[in-house]
Amino acid sequence: MTAALTPTLVAIGTAVILVAGATNGLAGFGFAVVGTMALATVVEPATAVVFMIVPILAVNVSLVRDLTGEELRSCSRRFAPLIGAALVGTVVGMTVLESLPEAPLRVGLGVLTLGFVASSQRVVPLPGLDAVSRSEVGASSAGMVGIGAISGLLFGGTNVGVQLIAYLRSFDLSHGLFVGVVALVFLGLNGIRVAVAGALGLYPSPAVAGASVVAAVPAAVGVAVGKRLRTGVSERARRAVVLGLLTVVGVRLVTGGLGVP
Repeated sequence: MTAALTPTLVAIGTAVILVAGATNGLAGFGFAVVGTMALATVVEPATAVVFMIVPILAVNVSLVRDLTGEELRSCSRRFAPLIGAALVGTVVGMTVLESLPEAPLRVGLGVLTLGFVASSQRVVPLPGLDAVSRSEVGASSAGMVGIGAISGLLFGGTNVGVQLIAYLRSFDLSHGLFVGVVALVFLGLNGIRVAVAGALGLYPSPAVAGASVVAAVPAAVGVAVGKRLRTGVSERARRAVVLGLLTVVGVRLVTGGLGVP
């Protein structure tokens, strides 16, 4: 994940991708956050963000297959304004990625991660999101455009899609449909991100770009393992696994960004 890929770094990266994939397969979300934030503890945060684009794409291709043809068409129409606005925001977020200094970006990623954990535990609600997403405005096309644009901006620069996940949860979809819809949204976002990252020269080297493509394989394997475990694990246990991993990673990012060993 730097210009020179050492065997140790490749092994760490593979393990991170496998665990993140299994987490996503188990809970229906978490791959981008777990994978990006864990990698950002050992490589430059900007490199971690772009490295994860292709694996995220592969994971969401795998998950979106769980939707039936009718569900796919229905969800595409229903959430088209959200996806379209998020695409625009994502491109803007990616354009500013390389200009962000490493230490503050690392701290920021850690704070976002811990904020996601806190909001998921209802300790700290995402500011105004619950009220907005459950209102008539939030469910309207205009509301989707606003939420999609802001969320896409954050996702493009950090791989954090917590706002989109929380927003989609407000529609009270079944777990299987929720997983598929989340995958559909992020499939669209990451499809365009692959092209944008190449056009903007965000990959530090051809080796990093190649490793990112190869990482799609352990990502898909991890998702398959997680999906097999899903039916035998309770919702509470699934959430505990995801939030526990994110808490550890979030703390490490903040301390690392602040220079604490």
